[in-house]
Formats: sequence, C-alpha cells, structure tokens
Amino acid sequence: MNKSILNLKNILTVLLLLFIGIQFIDVQKNISQSQSANAIENHYKIPEKVQAILKTSCYDCHSNNTTYPSYSKLQPVKWWLADHVNSGKRHLNFDEFNSYSRDKKLEKLDEIVETVKEGEMPLASYTVIHQDAKLSASSRAEIEKWVSETKKGIK
Repeated sequence: MNKSILNLKNILTVLLLLFIGIQFIDVQKNISQSQSANAIENHYKIPEKVQAILKTSCYDCHSNNTTYPSYSKLQPVKWWLADHVNSGKRHLNFDEFNSYSRDKKLEKLDEIVETVKEGEMPLASYTVIHQDAKLSASSRAEIEKWVSETKKGIK
C-alpha cells in the first residue's frame, strides 16, 4: 500500500476521533428558569406585534432564553452558537434592559433602529436558517415607531 494513502488514512482516523471526542465537551445553554425583573416588557409598553417580532427575530441572541435548533447538539456548532449568543447578550439583552443606565437605554434603542434599518440585524447567518426572522419593511417600521415611543418614556 502506498505510504501517502496510509498517511491520509491515519490523518482521517485522527480527525474522526477528534470529532467524536469534542462531542462530549458541553457548553452552558442560554436558558433561564424565570423571567428577569429587569426584562424590557416589565417596564415599557411593547405592542403585541412588536413583541412577536422581537421574539422571532431578536430574542434568541438578545435575551436570557434561546430556542435551540436540533443541529445545536453537535460540536463545533455548540461553540459557535454559544459565542454568538454571548456576544449578542453583551451588546443588548432585552431581559436585562432595565438594569441599564438611562443613557445606555437610549443608546441601545438608537442602535436597534440603526441596525434594523441598515439590515445588519438579524444577522444573515441567523436568517439563512430562520427564514421567519427576516424583517419586512413594515416590521422595521413597527420597530422604529415603538423605539420612538419608548424613548419618550425613559427617564
């Protein structure tokens, strides 16, 4: 048998064993047992339509509760999703919104409008799998209107 074929078989065997081995490394899931007292909906009026949009298009990465798809059970996908969720929550967490300072709340609301208007959110990598999370022009307008109203009530 050719030596290069033997080396390739060895490399593939090692890669397969590594892939199997990393399946046993778990990550902490973003699932809360109770709603935070600081959740935005506990302090600001959110129209039903806007709340539905936020839950469908934003909350998986920007809240304390992620709905995990079936493919999330495989590594390295677990790591990738955990990184996305942690990054999203660092930028904005709707479940911790009321713990933000007044200025930070206003800044985050402005960022919501900006990223939605520019089509930066939800991420394209998210909407590829979650087609229902794509924002229509009317959804973007609803969010913009809600943000405008909410900003008036922030003290």
